[in-house]
Amino acid sequence: MSSFKREQYSGDILKIANSFLRSGTHSSALSMASITKVELSSDYSMATLYWDTFDPTKRGDIKKSIEKIAGKMRSHLARELKVRHTPSVSFKYDSQYEDESVIDKILQEEKDQGKGF
Repeated sequence: MSSFKREQYSGDILKIANSFLRSGTHSSALSMASITKVELSSDYSMATLYWDTFDPTKRGDIKKSIEKIAGKMRSHLARELKVRHTPSVSFKYDSQYEDESVIDKILQEEKDQGKGF
C-alpha cells in the first residue's frame, strides 16, 4: 500500500477509535481520554493506538479501562472499517504534551536566568 493509503487508513482508525471512546463505552473515565496517534505495522496486522487524557490525575483509571476494551475496540473497528483483516489493537500512553510542558518550563527558566537562545 502506498504512503497515502497508510495515512488514510491510520486516520480512519483514529477517527473511529475516538468516536468509540465517546459513545461506544459506558465508562466515564474513557470519556476523558483521546486517541492521539495510530501506528500501523508494515503488514497492517497490528495497530498501536496512542492515547492521552484531559485530566492527568485520572491516568491510572483510564489506563485500566482502556486495556479492558481492546477486544471491543477491535470488534468495533472491524464493523466500521469493513476490511478483510482488522489489525490487532494495543494501547500506549502518549506523553507528548507532558514532555512539551517540561521542555517549555526548562526553556523559560533558562530565559529568566538571562540565557538567550
